[in-house]
Amino acid sequence: MNDIIHLLPDAVANQIAAGEVVQRPSSIVKEMMENSIDAGAENIRVLIVDGGKTNVQVIDDGKGMSETDARLSFERHATSKIHEASDLFNLTTMGFRGEALASIAAVAQIELKTRRKEDELGTMLQLAGSRIEKQEPVMCPVGSNFSVQNLFFNVPARRKFLKSNQTELANVVADFQRIVLVHPDIAFSLYNNGVEMHHLPQTSVRQRIVDVFGKKINAELLPVDVETSLVRISGYVGKPESSKKKGAHQYFFVNGRYMRHPYFHSAVMKAYENMIPVGEHVSYFLYFSVEPSAVDVNVHPTKTEIKFDNEQPIWQVLSAAVKETIGRFCNVPMIDFDVEGRPDIPVMGTDATVPRQPKLSVSTYNPFKESGARSSSAPTGWESLYDESRLPDMGVESTKMSDETLMSSPFEQDMMGHKLEAIPEERVLQGSIWNDVIVEHGTSSLTVDASVPKFQYKGRYIVLPCSEGVMVVNQHRAHVRVLFDHNMQCINTGNRPSQKELFPNVIQFDKEDALTVEDMMDDICSLGFELSNLGGGAYSINGIPSGIEGVDIDSLLHDMVVAARENTNNIKKDAQEAMALTMAENAAIVYGQVLSIAEMEHLLQDLFATKTPARTPDGKLVYMIWDDKMLNDAF
Repeated sequence: MNDIIHLLPDAVANQIAAGEVVQRPSSIVKEMMENSIDAGAENIRVLIVDGGKTNVQVIDDGKGMSETDARLSFERHATSKIHEASDLFNLTTMGFRGEALASIAAVAQIELKTRRKEDELGTMLQLAGSRIEKQEPVMCPVGSNFSVQNLFFNVPARRKFLKSNQTELANVVADFQRIVLVHPDIAFSLYNNGVEMHHLPQTSVRQRIVDVFGKKINAELLPVDVETSLVRISGYVGKPESSKKKGAHQYFFVNGRYMRHPYFHSAVMKAYENMIPVGEHVSYFLYFSVEPSAVDVNVHPTKTEIKFDNEQPIWQVLSAAVKETIGRFCNVPMIDFDVEGRPDIPVMGTDATVPRQPKLSVSTYNPFKESGARSSSAPTGWESLYDESRLPDMGVESTKMSDETLMSSPFEQDMMGHKLEAIPEERVLQGSIWNDVIVEHGTSSLTVDASVPKFQYKGRYIVLPCSEGVMVVNQHRAHVRVLFDHNMQCINTGNRPSQKELFPNVIQFDKEDALTVEDMMDDICSLGFELSNLGGGAYSINGIPSGIEGVDIDSLLHDMVVAARENTNNIKKDAQEAMALTMAENAAIVYGQVLSIAEMEHLLQDLFATKTPARTPDGKLVYMIWDDKMLNDAF
């Protein structure tokens, strides 16, 4: 029988390795920039064409390479960083495995020009698909000039999965920012299709952050600096009031290398516990310095997943350092009881008694019979629902439901804490609350019966009876559902009215968000915004959609852009829906807003005119029905 195991050709092996190292043009930018940093460069220029799919060029003024080194650098595992296995545990350079250039050369066309300071002539190499096509001496400045063209030219299946130019450019900018933030002592510049996007001179860490993300972030930063026997942590964290749901800039660096670390992220968020709203995040830029032997950066080919020997103690140090920073800069309200002139706090004597309020019986208590304007707005017919003669004579305290029970999960539990299932829409529509149901072309046109009593509970829910029990509608989510459908209709038709601004405001985006703004400008304008590009990521807001008065336009636009940029599939329709949802959530009725009977009826009518009234666009329940059986079982 013939043998079936054989060695792969070098070209095939290199393409397989390239699949781990080179995933998109941004991977090339990262590897090339790290090589330039290791070469001691003080100025690094990155030039890309068509988001990097056509060309990526990285030019540095480092020490360059000799003719032999230039040719050998494209061989697999050719490196000057390590000589034996023990060197892996004492790494101080960005690259060390010697696989980047070999992997890039396997799937692209490369031209390299390089010269050392002591050489009169440099070396020029041209490669395609791991094969050297040309080598000759050439006049060139000291340093290296790598030009990578036509990525995946020989692997069409891989090239097909590259995203749009705008998406690939955004990825390049993200990787570029991660590197420049940790090397403020090096000057960087980034060009896209000949247009300068970043020009970053040598500066301090804080100024580099401001140069990358704009002047606005400077007022949000609080310095962190702590040193222990295990680790030194420095950098900046955001003020609690600067928290946001999306778009926070969060970066960890260890020994000059960017890393992702969910465990340390939880330490930072723990420090902000009870100081920022649930679900929001703050920006942070934190730099760890540890002994090289205490970390393992050889976990993943991209070298962004890093293992620490002492993760738990470092977690404690990090969380304590962030807490101390927040407290030291007086960002946590406190009362100091040890200062002179403190306010006198009266102390209740031991013989003092607290007057006990008498209990009221249910037979004499009706919450819908109140004096003033509130009682006048109560709908007619509530008295028939509360037949006093059928109620037992017992204290209010014994029959009163706790607010926590009802508010903990109002749409997932009944009054006894049992999990509820959503009532199918077809069952809801059969209730007596509707006086007209017309089914036409698969959709329903509904009109709310104004004679049915309804009321608002705690400024959050609309409660009304139906044939099967009691319906409870979340007013905010209902309005989100209505506004989202309206926004999507405006995007599809492009006819939402815009309200002109008498004094236009200026909004500033960072480079990454500005790319998304340009890509989605037509959709943003279809929602009713009018933006004028002032250059440098600044836009003038000349018009806003009508009907969103009182909304923070600056935060709304930032949230919309971040939502569009973070859509998972990078499909334009998903980005449109993300913007429409963000705008709906910001403009919807807030919890606590009191609604009149007419407003409640109008909202319910609009809700059940939508195709999917039962849930919000992101899947949250809009209404729930407690049927007669659930109510009877509760008692």
